[in-house]
Formats: sequence, structure tokens, C-alpha cells
Amino acid sequence: MNSLFELELTKEDNLLKRFEEIHDCIYANDGLSPQQTLEEFVKILFIKIFDENKNLNQFTISIEEWNELKTGIVVNSIFERISNLFEKTKEAYQDIFDIDDRIKISNIALGFTINKLRGISLLNSSQDAKGLAFQKFLTHHEKDGRGQFFTPEPVIDFCVAMMQPKPNETIIDPACGSGGFLMSALKYLQNNNEKLNTNKVVAKNLFGLDINKSIARIAKMKLLLEANGNINILCTNSLEDLDSIKLSLANTEGFDLVLANPPFGAKITNTSTLSKYDLGYKWSNHNKEFYKTKSVYPNQNAEILFIERCLQLLKDGGRMAIVLPNGNFENPSLEYLRYYIKSKAKILAIVKLPQETFIPFGTGVKTSLLFLEKETPNKIKQYPIFFGRVKKLGYQGNKNGTPLYLKDKYGQIIKDKSGQPIIDEDFSVIANAYKEFQNGNKVESDNSFSINYDELNGRFDFDFYSPENRKMFSKLDNGKTVRLGDVCEIIKVKSRKLKDSNLTVEYVELSDINTQSYEIINSTTYLVHELPSRASYEIQEGDVITAIAGNSVGTRKHATALVTKEFEGSICTNGFRVLRNFKIDRNYLLFFLKSEVFLKQMFMYRTGAAIPNVSDIDLANTLINLPDEKTIKVISNKMGKAFQLRQESRNQIESINYDLA
Repeated sequence: MNSLFELELTKEDNLLKRFEEIHDCIYANDGLSPQQTLEEFVKILFIKIFDENKNLNQFTISIEEWNELKTGIVVNSIFERISNLFEKTKEAYQDIFDIDDRIKISNIALGFTINKLRGISLLNSSQDAKGLAFQKFLTHHEKDGRGQFFTPEPVIDFCVAMMQPKPNETIIDPACGSGGFLMSALKYLQNNNEKLNTNKVVAKNLFGLDINKSIARIAKMKLLLEANGNINILCTNSLEDLDSIKLSLANTEGFDLVLANPPFGAKITNTSTLSKYDLGYKWSNHNKEFYKTKSVYPNQNAEILFIERCLQLLKDGGRMAIVLPNGNFENPSLEYLRYYIKSKAKILAIVKLPQETFIPFGTGVKTSLLFLEKETPNKIKQYPIFFGRVKKLGYQGNKNGTPLYLKDKYGQIIKDKSGQPIIDEDFSVIANAYKEFQNGNKVESDNSFSINYDELNGRFDFDFYSPENRKMFSKLDNGKTVRLGDVCEIIKVKSRKLKDSNLTVEYVELSDINTQSYEIINSTTYLVHELPSRASYEIQEGDVITAIAGNSVGTRKHATALVTKEFEGSICTNGFRVLRNFKIDRNYLLFFLKSEVFLKQMFMYRTGAAIPNVSDIDLANTLINLPDEKTIKVISNKMGKAFQLRQESRNQIESINYDLA
């Protein structure tokens, strides 16, 4: 072989350099987008592997052809040779290539690529070298061109570590993207089983589905570089017919393990698809039990249908890890979903991720991880559930996801025994705590704890069950408490004034409250037809208004105010709820609505990613601690005196009669 083309693959950075040079050449010469450049590069790798598999020796370029190309001469023989190879490659990989797919790069870029790769055996070289090179190459270019299918590697590895896959277990990712979960599972198996037969595991145990052919190609290529054999990556719609999917995968019994990060927010509107899912139907609530109705939703979030599909793909006793938006864990409107999950599976663990987890990858959606075990129906539900909270990701929540390393007290980066900097993360801490939990040991810290299944109500979120909040409720249970909804009327009916479009009204917004003094300090005059859409409730003298929406809910800036005569008849935003007709001392209630106990409850009940809010049901269920009558009277008198002094202060200021002109 000509030494010009020989390449030693014992070090991955040599091959990585070649990959980068090829990518840069295509990108610079052919005017393709980063995404298109990546797609063309992957096509060429498939052609190269096919040529090696069949021993065709057609993936080549002569010195003469290369020299002619460099001088600008059109060399049709190269393009024809590779095009013919591509036609055969498409036949071999019909599931991920369309019949009309073609090579879209110029002759010079194609020649350069062949020149760089022709002396390399992608099938027979060091697995570590080529696999790691491709992984590093994709880590850079996926983020640039296809951030939408890139899941943070620490999240992927953590899910796999929590699930602890075994060599004989079948593993599927029904939204596999570029194969991150499958590759991580393979690496876990390789690291924990010395005599693992990688080719057998890839051919028999790893399965991936994705609706996008370009993405499926990348996943398939990753596994091809690990094992030269059957690769079970299918380009298909995971939400379509289950039986045909299982048949295509030659697995009708179900899988041992499902790992998934399904697409968030995408709406499924096809009635035919929705009607195949229990969660495609509306559910009704009766006596805290939910029942599926006969009405199909007009649309449903894809990730909700994926939860059901993942459970369907599992065999009894199979396990799953899935990344989900926090709304699925906490929103009152999705309680039927959590009821469904509880009826179908054992909840192994719930782990909250920081809000910045996905920011380097294009979204700020708040997410958590749900770990389940599929159960036979009618099993007795009495078991502990692990909760964890990751605070340190090991990277910054910025566009670049800059790595963060452990530092000593002098600010110097701490390194391990091999001289590598140690990532500052706590995924490993949570994973170790879960292993302790699995071994029957009690775990309780700021970032991990457990509760019994019978303590799990309609919520799945970490904050709701945190030790701090449970201790608070325990203290409340030891004293006299009442529900807010039992001691006052909560007004949530829109004012009739809003029907008169030309009526002039005063409007009170969240920002019009002095949060320190329980006062409305401002209002804005509007004609009704000019009011913002959130204008809702008419307030009366003596009412109490308290915030249920906005970032300040449950914090020290939480807005609560007493309505004075000055603002009688004003309209307030639906970010407030109006409290009226009190059955306990109003001044004491005002005091309590600024207490730590109330604020902690409101913060705990908050749901929603963009604008946090507390539901009317949760507001009504907030507990009010009632001390003895004497204490209530003392607090009420002091609150009344404070309001009186503020009024006297205003009167004094208004009585000043001095002309400065």
C-alpha cells in the first residue's frame, strides 16, 4: 500500500483529525450547511464500510486521478465509481436510505475524502480508536448542526448507571436520535463485563428507532464502528403500530430495558394514532380515581404517548428510564397521567435535573428523570420510592456547556491519579445513593431521600416530597390547622363590568403591591376594551388578594394585600385570587399569608416552566396554622395598629399645606 495513505489507528486523535479535515473540506468547498455536510460525511462512511465488507476495493483514488482533480480537471471515473458503490450501499441499508438519495458533494471534495480514508480499515482497526474519534467528531458537529437530538452525555450515562444493564438484557431506545443511550449502555456493559462479546450484544441486544433517516444513519454508524454485524437501528415512527415494530425487531415478547428522551412539546393530532393509546383519550376523575372516557383528545403531547409506548415495549419486570418535562410530574391537569403510570408500573426513582441542563443543547425546559419497572396489574402497592436532585452537572448552563472541574481551596483544578481533571458533578453521588437505597439502606440528604408508595399523592416532583417540606407538614399536623378553602371564599368568577367595553375602570396588577406592607399602592385607569386579557376579578373593600402566578410566588416578594376603600370596585389580574367572607380573623390571616409556612407551601405547589403558578385546588388546600385565641388576638391587634399607623402617616403627609412655587 502506498505509504502516503497509511494511517496508524492506535490513537483516536489521528483519525479524529482526518474526520475534521474531511468535514471542513466539504463545508468550505460545497456551500452546504453544517447539517448537510454532516449528512454527506456519514453517507461516505457507509459507502466505505460497505466496500470493506464486500471486499470490492472500489473506494479508492489513484495518484493520477487525485493530481488531475487538484488541477481542476473533471475526473468522471471517480464520481461514477463511488456512485455505483452508493447504489449498492443503499440496497444494503434500505431502512435508512431512500432510493433517490444521491451524493451531493463536488468531485474535488469527494476526491479529497477518498484520499483521506482509502488507506484506513474502518472494520478491522482498533474499536477504541475509530469509535472514540467518531464520538468526539459528532460531539462537536451534532451540537452545531443538530442540537435538537443531542442529549447531554452526563444525563445519558447517569440513566444507564441507574438502570445497571446486564449482558443478557435486550435494550431499546424508541426515540434513539444519534444513539447516545445505546452507546452508553454498550460502554457500561464493556466496562463491567471483562469477557463481553461486543458483536453479539450489538447484534442481539441493542435496538433503536427514530423517525428521521439522517439521524438514524448516525446511530447506525456509531454501532457499526463498534461491531461489524447486524445493527438494529430502524427508521420508523415509534408511535405507529406496535405489533409491526416488534415484528420488525424480531422481538414479540418485549424488552428488558427502555432508555428514552422523547421529543418534547410536539403535538400529535392524528386521530387514528391517538385512538390507539389510552393516553390519547380524555380521562375523568371520580372520588380520586381516574377513568378513560370515549372521547379522543384533539391533540396530545408526543412525550405523553411515548410514556405509554415505552411501557408497551417492556416485558413484565422490564425497566425504563425516560427524560420528561417537569409538567408531567406536577401539573394538576396531568394527574390522570400520573394515575395511569402508577396503575401500570412500579416507580423506582424520580430525579430532578437543574433548569440549565439542556440550555447548551438549545432549550431551557425544566426536566426530571423517571425510572419505572413494568408490573403485572393488581400487585400490592407497598414499596419505597427513591427521590434525587442533581445540582452540579459538570458543565455550565451556557451556550457552550463549558466543563466545570473540582478545585481546591486555592482555586487550582484537582486531578485524578492519571492526571486528568475531575469533573465537578453530583450525578455519581445520586447514583451511589440509589445503590445504597437498593441495598435496603436508608438515604436522606439534601439531594436524596425516599418515601413509601402510600405517601405518594397526585404529584411526582422532588420538591413536593423533600424532607424540608415533610418536616413542615409534620409540625403542622401536630397543631391545629385548617384549609384556606374552608375559612374563606376564593373568588374566581370574572367581573360583570368586563362586559361593558366602554366602561372606565381601575386595574390592579401584581406589580401594584407593596409586598412589605400588604398594600395596594397603585392602579391604572383603562376603558374595559383596553384592559389586558388577564384582567379578571372585581375587588371590594375588606377583600384580601394574594398572588398565584409569577416568579415571585412563594418567595419573600410574594404579593398579598388588603383592599382598602380607595380601590373598591377595581379589577385585578388573574394572577391574584380574591379572598372574601372570612371565618377566621382576617388580620391574622393576612399575617399568615406572609409567613414562612405559607410561602413554603406556595413554592412547593408551584408548577409551570415559563410562568410558575399555583392551582386553585392547591391554593384551597394550603394549611393555616391556628394558635390559641389569645395569640391570634395579639397578632390581629398588632396588624390592625400597623394599618392604622400607615393611614395616619398618609393623612399627616396629605395635610401639609405649603406652596413651593
